[in-house]
Amino acid sequence: MNEGGIGLSGLLILLVLLALRVPVAFAMFLVGFFGIAILNGLPSAMSLLASEAFTLGTSPELVVIPLFILMGNVASASGMSRRLYDAAYAAIGHVRGGLASATVIGCGGFAALSGSSVASALTMGKVALAEMQRFNYDPRLSTGVVAAGGTLGILIPPSTGFVIYAILTEQSIGRLFIAGILPGLLLLALFVTAISLICWWRPEMGPAGERRPLGAKLRALAGAVPILGVILVSIGGIYAGLFSPVEAAAVGAGLVIALGALSGNLTLAQLWSASKDSVATTATVMLILIGAHMISPFLALAHVSTIVGSFIEGLGLGVTGTLVMILALYLVLGCFLEGFAMLVLTLPIFFPIVTALGIDPIWFGVLVVLTLEMGLISPPVGINVFIVKSVAPDVPLGQIFRGVLPFWAMMLVALAILIAFPQISLVLPNSMFD
Repeated sequence: MNEGGIGLSGLLILLVLLALRVPVAFAMFLVGFFGIAILNGLPSAMSLLASEAFTLGTSPELVVIPLFILMGNVASASGMSRRLYDAAYAAIGHVRGGLASATVIGCGGFAALSGSSVASALTMGKVALAEMQRFNYDPRLSTGVVAAGGTLGILIPPSTGFVIYAILTEQSIGRLFIAGILPGLLLLALFVTAISLICWWRPEMGPAGERRPLGAKLRALAGAVPILGVILVSIGGIYAGLFSPVEAAAVGAGLVIALGALSGNLTLAQLWSASKDSVATTATVMLILIGAHMISPFLALAHVSTIVGSFIEGLGLGVTGTLVMILALYLVLGCFLEGFAMLVLTLPIFFPIVTALGIDPIWFGVLVVLTLEMGLISPPVGINVFIVKSVAPDVPLGQIFRGVLPFWAMMLVALAILIAFPQISLVLPNSMFD
């Protein structure tokens, strides 16, 4: 069997392992390690394993992952996420569908702290679902809002999706973070628009909530000021050139811990629990990255990206057509694979094709991360849907999937807008560095 045949066979074996529920990191490690051993010999595979694990384990850029995860976990443990939600609810909760819109805005705010879609969906689900149930919101709307709103965590910076993309493609984490701001706000606005349209068409799905007096509104908004200040300092500091992404993560985590301690809302036990959760999540991400750095050289040795690139070039689709086809493949894969798994499996194949076509890698990163978001609420995998199901066990899974459909459609609209107008993604990072 030639090198290309070995590479394609390796990909097939990888898909079989994933179908058998073998963890993504170990599946990639097995295929990559033994593939390199077959193509280049066992000593080469052993040497690569040692060097890649050490290089990743000592990479200073990756410090951003545990620090931003810690920031989100501490914010959740100390009740800061609830204060974000309370502020949004105080401002717009009295209008029809306002409670759902407040949930989406709260998800967007928490996304700017945690960088995790799963954490956003889980936290805001615990905070908002009971309130929407109390005001007789339709379960399809309430659960759909939480599942879709949680996906903002992978697009609005800081985003672990952008960090993984940056490491795998050797792009700037800071540029990617800044590039996600306007697309994230665009998607948030489209989600709120979807809620407004749903409640205009079927008013019973999102009844109006309580109208709070001005004093209560001001107190709720004041409660969110400290955490909004953390977001402004950490993300704004990157844009202003005051911090690198790693420094911004350290400043943000330190500020959140200090605010929680000074307010008395963060105990040592809560800090210890948040730290343990952060370590566990970081270890999972690191294992996936090590597995990715084992399979990428195997795919390169087997010339898989060259084979796929030649096939795509032979289709004669042009730059835009090729980009749309790659994103369509991501949408299909999102129905079956977890987001990070898609990144580490496909970028070694697609990224050389994208760069050869002259497509801006930062713009492509935003588009890919947005398609990963769509996978988070696409059946049958839809991780965020299952997260919401765990918080709302009485709501049938089918209803939750039906509830996310309008928001999935809005994601598709956002994707089309970002393809048509690349500057939405590029204007801020270009102004930051030019």
